[in-house]
Amino acid sequence: MAMAMLLSPKLRFSYLPSHFHYTKLRFCSSPPPPWSGLQSWRESPLNEDRFWGPNGPQPLLQSPLSSSDTPAPLEASASASSLAEFGSLVLSTSCPLTKSKLSHLAFSRWRNENLPIGRCHPPPRPARPPNPQLVSPKEIPDPKNSGLPLNAYLLHNLAHVELNAIDLAWDTVVRFSPFYDVLGEGFFADFAHVADDESRHFAWCSQRLAEIGFNYGDMPAHNLLWRECEKSSDNVAARLAAIPLVQEARGLDAGPRLVQKMVGFGDHRTSSIVARIAEEEVAHVAVGVYWFMFVCQKMNRAPCSTFKELLKEYNLELKGPFNYSARDEAGLPREWYDSTSTKKEPEENPKSGQQLSEVYDRLACIISMEKEDEENFYPKLLLEDSMMLNARLIFEVKEPRFEAMNAGETTAPTATA
Repeated sequence: MAMAMLLSPKLRFSYLPSHFHYTKLRFCSSPPPPWSGLQSWRESPLNEDRFWGPNGPQPLLQSPLSSSDTPAPLEASASASSLAEFGSLVLSTSCPLTKSKLSHLAFSRWRNENLPIGRCHPPPRPARPPNPQLVSPKEIPDPKNSGLPLNAYLLHNLAHVELNAIDLAWDTVVRFSPFYDVLGEGFFADFAHVADDESRHFAWCSQRLAEIGFNYGDMPAHNLLWRECEKSSDNVAARLAAIPLVQEARGLDAGPRLVQKMVGFGDHRTSSIVARIAEEEVAHVAVGVYWFMFVCQKMNRAPCSTFKELLKEYNLELKGPFNYSARDEAGLPREWYDSTSTKKEPEENPKSGQQLSEVYDRLACIISMEKEDEENFYPKLLLEDSMMLNARLIFEVKEPRFEAMNAGETTAPTATA
């Protein structure tokens, strides 16, 4: 299969940013070990703790979707026959609570009924309720002028982030579903699982807002999170960089500060909810690290330099201060995001870089010639073997990853690859 698939749904090198044609391989220092709980998270049973009880999360004592929910999603969910169809349905649902419940139903049915991943087109943008009104960040009122107490103000902001996170995860599942053969079932299983987690987080935030006398939608919100998603709609690697490795990682940084503010306000129940959400976000960043390294290995690119190039290409902003301990736990290498932690990279072989560019040029020409024979929306290109063969021929660097490639290793990577 064409490794270009991993960088663009358009599946053509000619559509990629120019720097991807001539990327020079660079190697950062060894990354931290992958999150130790990743496999346990993947294998964990369905989490039904969607209600925050007196002692923490507990199961909700009612069906995932009841007659009080919006009828249209309820009816449509009965006919959904794949994970991608369910994801598209979630994205098309405007009622936040129904979206949250439907997200859990989608993941539950996929797991319990062994539904296929399927293929589906996502809506242009997620459906949204009339409130909150979406405004520019400059128009968001500060806490003193919001009409809400500080704990409600902060909790409303968190609820907005979690609702967007549901859509971001499902959009990743649906938008890249045509590339199941390249990415594999594990990619979609992980991001559907992320969506399920986010739907539970939103349910906790919504419940707590109601307990203190407010609702999601009581103050304006911004649409910056979805804009970041739109930027990366044509590129799997960019999507992974923008959402789990930048946006979700930022949540690891903000979590402890938000907990402290809630404690300072005297709202210990909300602080417990926020702490639990921050704890569970580590898995989502770890998923992003795993699949980003998977894509980079497929493309035969160094993850560190590729991540930095994507930040520039897609204008993705990194903001500190960073929660190093949480980021380290998730397996996110410091030199990817913190310039003060960057270590000197080994010199690359100029001859190899030039030869690699020539290989990509030849492949781009071949792909361009095949364009007229492409079948509709899901072309079947088998260029990976050709690219790997060329890579073996041109690299003279005695580096472990190339020695492994020459030995014919084809196993899926780990975050330590």
